[in-house]
Amino acid sequence: TYRRTNHVNLHVRGYKEEGTTTTPFDMVVLNELDRFTLADDVIDRVARLKYRGAHVKQILHDKLIEHKHYITTHGDDMPEIRDWKWPY
Repeated sequence: TYRRTNHVNLHVRGYKEEGTTTTPFDMVVLNELDRFTLADDVIDRVARLKYRGAHVKQILHDKLIEHKHYITTHGDDMPEIRDWKWPY
């Protein structure tokens, strides 16, 4: 992928094996492929969002902290994650 032209517009993420047993969504978080980390990454990579997105980045960071606290306490993903359904 990185050998192609215009690769400056492309960033690839992949799975990292850590050998950990946790919740399904936490595995995605540990691999930095979750919706919060990806949205944060977009804000960092899209120049016009960098400064206007600071408050959104804080919200995303807070959701990851809330997620970690919830799974530590309950041993399951947060209901808003676990029960989410694709609306289309």
